[in-house]
Parts: sequence; C-alpha cells; structure tokens
Amino acid sequence: MKTETIDIINIGLLITAFIVALLLPFELFLFSYAFLGPLHYLTEINWLDNKKYFIKSKQNIYKIFVVLASVIAVFPLIKYLNFDNAFLNFMSSQKHIILVSGFLFSVGLILFSKFKHLIIVFVSSILFSLLCFLFVPKVILALGIFLPTLIHVYIFTLLFMIYGQLKQRTNAGFISILLLISAPVILLFMDVVPNSYEVSEFAEQTFLGSGFLSINTIVADFFTDLNPSNIDIMSPTILKVQVFMAFAYTYHYLNWFSKTSIIGWKSSLTHKRTRYIIVVWLASVGIYLYDYITGLTVLFFMSLLHVVLEFPLNATTIREIAHVGFKKIAGVTGIRKPN
Repeated sequence: MKTETIDIINIGLLITAFIVALLLPFELFLFSYAFLGPLHYLTEINWLDNKKYFIKSKQNIYKIFVVLASVIAVFPLIKYLNFDNAFLNFMSSQKHIILVSGFLFSVGLILFSKFKHLIIVFVSSILFSLLCFLFVPKVILALGIFLPTLIHVYIFTLLFMIYGQLKQRTNAGFISILLLISAPVILLFMDVVPNSYEVSEFAEQTFLGSGFLSINTIVADFFTDLNPSNIDIMSPTILKVQVFMAFAYTYHYLNWFSKTSIIGWKSSLTHKRTRYIIVVWLASVGIYLYDYITGLTVLFFMSLLHVVLEFPLNATTIREIAHVGFKKIAGVTGIRKPN
C-alpha cells in the first residue's frame, strides 16, 4: 500500500478517534487501553527486538531497560503493604527518577557504543536526575508522570509522524500532522457541556479505581485552580482532559496498526512469535474482562516495558529530526555542518 494511501487512512482514523472520544471519553479510553493496548505492546516489543532496540552498542544493553521496568513495576504493589504515607511518597519519587534516568541513558545509547562510555553515561544520567529532583523536583515529577503516558502516546507519536513526513512527503501526511496538533487546541477552546454526558456506572467506577484520574488532575491543574479534595470527573476541565486522553491513546494504537508496511513491524513477526503474541493478547483481554483493575496491575509491567524499550527509538527520532532540520537551515543560510 502506498504511503499516500496510508496517510489518507490515518486522517480518517484520526478524525474518527477524535469524534468518538468526544462522545464517549471514558468508555473509549477504557476499551482502547484494554483491547488495543496489549496487542500494541506485544507487537512493538517484538519489532524493537528485531531492530536491536535501535541501540548502537552490540552488547545486550537493552536488558538494563528490562531491569528498570521490573523495578518500577513493583512500585504499584507497595501501596498494598502497610507503610506510612511518607515512605510511599518517597518510593513514588524514586520511580520518577528511574524513568527520567532511563530516558537520559537512552540518549547515550545512540551516541556511544563502548562499554566504558556507556557506564559513564548511565551513572551520569542517574546523578543528573537526582540533582534535578533535589533542585527542580516538579520537573522530574512531571516527566516521571508524563513520559510513560501523554508524552509517549502523543508527543512521540507526533514526532514519528514528522520524521516520516520528512522522509516521504505526502499532502495527506502533512494534513494528518496538522490535525494531530490541532486536536488539543480545539479542545482547549471548545465548550464541553457535562450534562450531555452519561457515563455508565461501570465506566465511572473502573476509571476512578484505575488511578488515571490523577493524570487528568495534573493536566487540568495547568489550566485551572483545582481543589484536590473535591475533584469531579464530570467537570468541564476534567472532561476536556479525558477527551484528549481517549483520543491520544486510541489514535496512538490505531496509528501503529495502520502503518505495518511503513514501519515494517509485520515483517518481523515469525509464525512462532505470532502464535505467542495472539495467546498472550487473548489472555490479557480475558484478564481485563474478568476484572479491569486486576488487568491493569497484571499488565503494568508489559505496558511500562514497551515504553522504556522504546526510549532509544525516541532519542533516535529526535536526533534525526534535528539532523534534517539542521540540513534544511544550512542549505538556506550556507552554514556548514561541524565536523
């Protein structure tokens, strides 16, 4: 299928995701996260493995990301233990530091290949994250919360689309990028009428039990003064954020599945791995159908693993966009690229 045709399909998927998110913000989010999410995790991890995780070093450095994901995956279970709030808050901050350190380390992975250099980068990433946490804690907390959520599903999806457009320019591709950028702007100025929404009891209770409301609250706090002790999920601001969340997650998954030929992840599937993926995906959906909150807990590791394993790809994409941008500027101004 031609790139132009795929980009046209993506425009349709983007508009559809946005409209459905406007109509069913909670239901669409819960459905996409449970049904499309696990299949996305599995197929992307398989593709990243086939691509050697876009890491310059030939050593099995990717295992560090597996360890990071494993450590972070333990944190949600700590709340079930009998610890005081001070300890829980401390452990939560460590989770954010680990995530940011992992992303900073991924930048070093696309620049260096020698083991001694990677060790220096790894230690430096941790120290830098700790210093940022001590002096600008809000930055680390924000990155720790948004890196595996909205930055992953929206910002990096947008960057991938921009990079693809730089490689193979199509009119439809350019339009889809503009539409993706326009979505949050439209929501920001759109009037949302809470009385027009009827959320089912299951969707409301499941959403509240999932913990996703905390992300909505943090995002909404950027635009209004919220009272943390009295958060109403049907308030206009929270609803707007939830519409965006539902749209961003759903389109993130749909964009991945629609670009099998462009990204090439379908060709990385062997018959054996395909069978494993189907079995694990069906089991994952089954757990969500049995109990949604249990599904979130069981699949948290896989969700987080695909995020951190993608870090080197994210860093590579940013580097390539900057490289192409510099070439464009240099071509106009006559500046030579430094040796």
